[in-house]
Amino acid sequence: MNLSDKKATLSISGSNETIEFPVYEGSVGPDVIDIRKLYAQTDMFTYDPGFLSTASCASGITYIDGDKGELLYRGYPIEQIAVNCDFLETCYLILNGELPNAEQKADFDNQVTRHTLVNEQMHTFLRGFRRDAHPMAILTGLVGGMSAFYHDSTDINNPEHRHISAIRLIAKMPTLVAMAYKYSLGQPFIYPRNDLSYTGNFLRMMFANPCEDFEVNEVVERALDRIFILHADHEQNASTSTVRLCGSSGTNPFAAIAAGVACLWGPAHGGANEACLQMLEELQANGGVAKVGEFMEKVKDKNSGVRLMGFGHRVYKNYDPRAKLMQETCKEVLQALGLENDPLFKLAMELERIALEDPYFVERKLYPNVDFYSGIVQRAIGIPTSLFTAIFALARTVGWIAQWNEMLSDPEFKIGRPRQLYTGPAPRKVKKIADR
Repeated sequence: MNLSDKKATLSISGSNETIEFPVYEGSVGPDVIDIRKLYAQTDMFTYDPGFLSTASCASGITYIDGDKGELLYRGYPIEQIAVNCDFLETCYLILNGELPNAEQKADFDNQVTRHTLVNEQMHTFLRGFRRDAHPMAILTGLVGGMSAFYHDSTDINNPEHRHISAIRLIAKMPTLVAMAYKYSLGQPFIYPRNDLSYTGNFLRMMFANPCEDFEVNEVVERALDRIFILHADHEQNASTSTVRLCGSSGTNPFAAIAAGVACLWGPAHGGANEACLQMLEELQANGGVAKVGEFMEKVKDKNSGVRLMGFGHRVYKNYDPRAKLMQETCKEVLQALGLENDPLFKLAMELERIALEDPYFVERKLYPNVDFYSGIVQRAIGIPTSLFTAIFALARTVGWIAQWNEMLSDPEFKIGRPRQLYTGPAPRKVKKIADR
């Protein structure tokens, strides 16, 4: 972050005084006006619900240009990372700032692999949940519960502790998600195996059983690995901001990440791909492709209450770059599994065609986002809809922990304390109960 030659000048009506604020430049993207002294100098706050124009921090991890449809991890375009790297390479990049060489990758892969087991008592903790509990409810509890088992890595002021926590969280999250899934089925837990890849290991823990061998499908493994890469980080979204705000109080990393998991659960955030697939399934049940045009007309009618899930994005005002990659992956998976004629995929293609041609959607820039295709891919793989958001949490863990670590390493770091515009009653006196 560099101090610019520019200044922002504030003048307030009724006052002859003007106040100057410094302007900082990022490496790319908009400049920011430093208003940290605004309250001290003016006795006023800014008002920005949803933080539409407020930079809450300085970060060197992820950059998004919504108008261009650009996503960078540490400066590298997501399109290049998804094609040339696997998920653990991406994790190394997000955590350390540079892509690993062969030796660094082998060492990092080994560290993660050796931490995939969870304490056996976590199984006992898991069995306290109902079998029909939502996986995100279970995952929130399990991740937070890890702070009760790994006391040797909870000193947030110790960089080595923060590193061990990062490795543990990345390594153990697939194990926890698979445990939640197996528990819901009443099947025995499958322990991780050190001779498999990160994603291959997860697939085995999800779908193997003790009665027979399990062969990892390479196309499926590559597709799921790509899903992990595309969801690894996404700048200061709701769950990442939650992790930073929670972590700013000095809480341990497991508690901070559990807060991120809880935030991600919301249907407007991580639950979007689940909601998208539910929409497609409902449309398929009510007439399929033949009814797409009628459905899209209802979407355009604000009074119909019908919403188009999987299109548009809070940040991207162009085609989501992750969606293009996910569309390619979707076709590969359906072909490899003999599902080319999958009715939901045909339905999705027709929805996309109309959205890209109809002036209503084009003018509003409602392009397909990554959730639109990732749900179809996960469904084809055999992952139940209820587990989609947990898969998202698994992938986003590296981004959360990197953002948390970056915050704690920032010399200007302070506990988060947003201000407010108070609209309640002015000061008043309390009457005795007999006089009320």
